[in-house]
Amino acid sequence: MSVLDSFSLAGRTAIVTGGYRGLGMAFARGLAQAGADVVIGARDEAASREAAERLAEETGRTVVGVALDVVDRAACERARDAALEATGRLDILVNNAGTCYHRPALEVPDEEWRQVFDINVDGLWRMSRVAGEHFATTGGGAIVNIGSISAQIVNRPQQQPAYNASKAAVHQLTKSLAAEWAPLGIRVNAVAPGYVKTEMAPVDEPRFRQHWIEDAPMQRYAMPEEIAPTVVYLASDASSFMTGSVVVIDGGYTLF
Repeated sequence: MSVLDSFSLAGRTAIVTGGYRGLGMAFARGLAQAGADVVIGARDEAASREAAERLAEETGRTVVGVALDVVDRAACERARDAALEATGRLDILVNNAGTCYHRPALEVPDEEWRQVFDINVDGLWRMSRVAGEHFATTGGGAIVNIGSISAQIVNRPQQQPAYNASKAAVHQLTKSLAAEWAPLGIRVNAVAPGYVKTEMAPVDEPRFRQHWIEDAPMQRYAMPEEIAPTVVYLASDASSFMTGSVVVIDGGYTLF
């Protein structure tokens, strides 16, 4: 196998949670461009189906859009079953679904804290369990979790304690699952992006520019397409000896 061939995902099937826009859509597109068939799952079923149709036409791959609320284990199982029904297999899971609120700790209502953890941590746990159960019967698979530099720093000027804590949990859960599931042939890694221009991160707002952009060595934000190649790498045989790692992609932000 050549070096470039090791990045190919031909003949494999991936699920991308929260995959119909932003980072999730970039990940789904990158996986499909590398040869994978893809299931896009999100709470908005219509948006997921529409995104899947566009991506299928664009790449020529089998792409399916499904309703997926990661707080519901049955919905996670249905997404897995949709992959198996559409392609006969499941090889890759990208846990991308997430949410964030900007609010000082003393103003965070309990229900908001719970919602962040329900989606960012518990949802990732449920989906990983569902995929892991399948991978354990097929000889292995690859899980790529989308963490954040917020697991390593305290962001400014906005306060987001629930999100920061949830992403720290994602990083540690990545390592725990990697250690436990390595004998099953299941690799679990994470990507920790810095500031990326998406609907979730208002990188263009002047009030954030000093701390989000100017403080970083590269003095710019990323586009989702700049993060996708690392997800492809972690999903592919190019990273076959890699598990339990958290890859930081932040323009050098966490250097300071």
